[in-house]
Order: sequence, then structure tokens, then C-alpha cells
Amino acid sequence: METRKVQLSGGTTYTVSLPKAWATENGIDAGSVLSLHPNGDGSLLVEASPDRSKDRRTATVDVSTSGANAVKQRVHALHAVGFDEVTLVDQGGHDADRRQVVGRTVEELSGFELLEVTDTRIRLTNLIDAENVEVRKSALRLRLVTLAMHRDAVTAVVNGDEGLAERVVGRDAEADKLFAMVTRHFRRALTDLHEVEKLDHGRDDLFEYYYTCRQFERIADHAEKIARFALDPDAGLPADFGDRIVSLGKDARQIVDQAADVVLADAGIEAAHLALEHRDDLVADIETLDRELYDHDVPGEAHTAGLLLDSLQRTAEYGANVANISIQQVSRGEVDDR
Repeated sequence: METRKVQLSGGTTYTVSLPKAWATENGIDAGSVLSLHPNGDGSLLVEASPDRSKDRRTATVDVSTSGANAVKQRVHALHAVGFDEVTLVDQGGHDADRRQVVGRTVEELSGFELLEVTDTRIRLTNLIDAENVEVRKSALRLRLVTLAMHRDAVTAVVNGDEGLAERVVGRDAEADKLFAMVTRHFRRALTDLHEVEKLDHGRDDLFEYYYTCRQFERIADHAEKIARFALDPDAGLPADFGDRIVSLGKDARQIVDQAADVVLADAGIEAAHLALEHRDDLVADIETLDRELYDHDVPGEAHTAGLLLDSLQRTAEYGANVANISIQQVSRGEVDDR
């Protein structure tokens, strides 16, 4: 770290000199224009003004030796880290299977569209600018989708409703898509100050939204897992477990709701502390119920019930993660004026 003394120039303007090594490294000379980004915490970020005509991030990737899963994973990664234009190249030619894989993958990602498909090149482009993205609203939407999936999944497995279970499984793609969008803009904000300004949230806020959405996405995955038990003809529950599973599922979702209200709806910190207390109570209830399974006469039913209880406990733990980040969020805003 270097320090500089502020000086008064012309009686009205404060000036401060720049470190010469930094200026030289960034091509700054007399007459150069710098971007200044004041922050609420008293810091001022100085950025060597880039050529905004080159803002779009592009990547060209050779996928000639990549299998279908590798191509899918690569496209997801390029979207997540913030690229705007991606070209997949294979001089040997893209076969029909790969084109289908890329097409299905693009459908899973908000903003990405197929721009051009030739024998050797598949070009993707991003159509959504950060100015049109509401990260908080996306988090609220993901919360709504996730908790609805979880509620319907528990209902489906208890009632043996295969149609409802299939709808839950289908909605997991919606949850993944929302989380992918939040991830993309959070990652871009880490390295681009203009992205932060467009999103109209500080990096601390964006991290807290991203972290909360990560917990929602995990809950959605467990909702899908629970729903699939309703589609498994070999899965069954002990006769007296249905109502108890429904009750525990409702309690787990309440923990998530209480904690999320602090992060997303400015509820008081007491809601977060209450969520953590409810988590402890729920875990104790689940452990008690799990012990009852040791003496159950049908091993298959006991196994299914045990897996369901594990998913419900994990849901509560993810809610506790949200509660902890919400406590950090509130604490971050506390200022000692003494």
C-alpha cells in the first residue's frame, strides 16, 4: 500500500498524485481519463478507463476432443464467469448430437442464445444486460419456486401422486436457470465495477444474495430427490409416517422462510435467531423419528423414510445457512457512533 498527501489546487480543487508504476503499467499519461467510483464506506476506487467498445467478453473454445458432458459443462462455466460471446470450434465438424447438446444447454441458461451454427463453428451470444437484471427479485423468485417444489414433493411422496412428482422434477430446471443467472452477474461484479453500478447493489449485497440463492438451489435439488421417491415403485413409507413427514417438511420450509425474510425482506435479526432455534428443535425431532426406524419390520420402507428424513434435515440446515448469512448482513450494517 502507498500513501499520498492531498493538496489544494487553485483554491477550490483537491488533488492527489498517482503512483508512477501503476500509471505506467496502465498506460496513463497527462490527459488520460480515469473513472472514479465512490463507495459508501468512505473508499474511492480509481479505474483506468477502458475502451467501452470492447466491453463484450468473448471466448473461442476448441471442443474437437470433448464429449457431450464436457461441452455442456464448458458452456455452463463460460456463462457463469461472464462471457458474452462464445464460439465452439471443431475443424472436424460438429455432429448432430453435439448440436443438440449445445441447444439443450443454452435453454438452461438465461440470456444465452444460439447466434450461428455452421459445420465447424457454433456461436452463442448473451442478450441480457445487467441493467435489465434484478438480482433481488430473482432471489425472491427462486425462493418461491424452491419452497413450492419442496411442498409439492412432500405431498407427492406421501400421497403417491406421480403426476405432481413429475411436475416437481420438471421445475428443477427453472430453479437451476434462476441460480445460474444470479451466479453469472455476481461473478461479473467481482471483476467489473460497471457491472456493480448496473446491478445497483454493492458487492457485499450481491454476495449475500448469491449465497442465499445457493442454499435455495440446494433445497430445490432435495425437492427433486424427494419427488422421485413417488415415481419409484419400490419406495414406500411406514403407514404411520405420512403425517409426520408432512409436518416436518412444513417446519423445515418455515425455517428457510424465516431466515430468507431477513436477507430479502429486511425482517429483524430476531427472525434469524428464531430460525436457528427452530432448526435445532427440528433436528432433534428428526433424530428421534430416525431412531424409531431401527425397529421397523420392512427394511425398504425404513430405508426410504431414512432418506426422506435426511433430505428434510438438510433443508433445515440450508435454511440455517441463510439465517447465518442474514445475521452477518445485519451486523455489517451496524455502526458504533461512540
